[in-house]
Amino acid sequence: MLAPESCRDLAHLGHVEMFTPKPEASLAFFVDVMGMTESGRDGDSVYLRGWDDYEFHTLKLTASSTSGVGHVAFRTASRQALDRRVAELTAMGAGIGWTDGDLGHGPAFRARGPDGHAFELYYDTRWYEAPPDLKPALKNQAQRFPARGVNARRIDHLNLLVLDVTATRHFLERGLGMRLTEQIMLDDGTEAGAWLTATNKTYDIAFTKDHTGTAGRFHHVTYAVDSREDVLRAADVFLEHGVFIETGPHKHAVQQTFFLYVYEPGGNRVEIANAGARLMLAPDWKPIVWTQTERMKGQAWGLQTVKSFHTHGTPPVEDHD
Repeated sequence: MLAPESCRDLAHLGHVEMFTPKPEASLAFFVDVMGMTESGRDGDSVYLRGWDDYEFHTLKLTASSTSGVGHVAFRTASRQALDRRVAELTAMGAGIGWTDGDLGHGPAFRARGPDGHAFELYYDTRWYEAPPDLKPALKNQAQRFPARGVNARRIDHLNLLVLDVTATRHFLERGLGMRLTEQIMLDDGTEAGAWLTATNKTYDIAFTKDHTGTAGRFHHVTYAVDSREDVLRAADVFLEHGVFIETGPHKHAVQQTFFLYVYEPGGNRVEIANAGARLMLAPDWKPIVWTQTERMKGQAWGLQTVKSFHTHGTPPVEDHD
């Protein structure tokens, strides 16, 4: 009997809505330090993008009383794919319902994950059109290289904090059709972390167990630069701007991403990573399982994982963050 074909209904990670209690300072961070471009405003939200993101925005920065994540959005591969995902999410009882869309895309269907995170699926999107002063010399890139700050190129992935990793994985596998590529299993059989993909990247979303016992929190969003050297340069840029560096530059063992983590002014964690990370081209990929003993060794070259990496998330939790 033939195994069922993998679902390919998602095209890619579209955008993340990030809440910030310090909207002006957070905006200055993403524009001046990260080197991102503002593409629009609507109400309490500012829409931002990396210089080679083709869509109107990949980050929706929304003023709020606290930090955290508003929603995570994926673009589907077609309108038919969107209909299939809506039908599956509705059958699961996870559907919230349709929205009219946003400044950067058309109608979207929202669903709620097991931990309370909001996920959004859409197909009709607004392609970014660079104004004259940002038009590139090469017509096959979205805009001119900004030559500012970190020069974030594109959105890469995000990480959520959850109470039940397995439940969230099952939700994304069934509801969104994503594929598991790597995971962490503790000695007692608990799944402590999972990395899933919708594309030929090794992961578009990751989630790990929240050690504070709090539901629905945000761990980080990641923007890619071209090389490891750019990640090292980013560390100098953050240093010059007085941005707190939590850990790195270094290399993860899981997924082998060359990383650097910082906190933006609103308290949310942001990662800079190399765009040349691994690809998952095998259609029959077998997930890599990391044991508790293996993860206790730290990162790829021996750097121990800092305590805050397991406890700091947004919104903050008193006595933990």
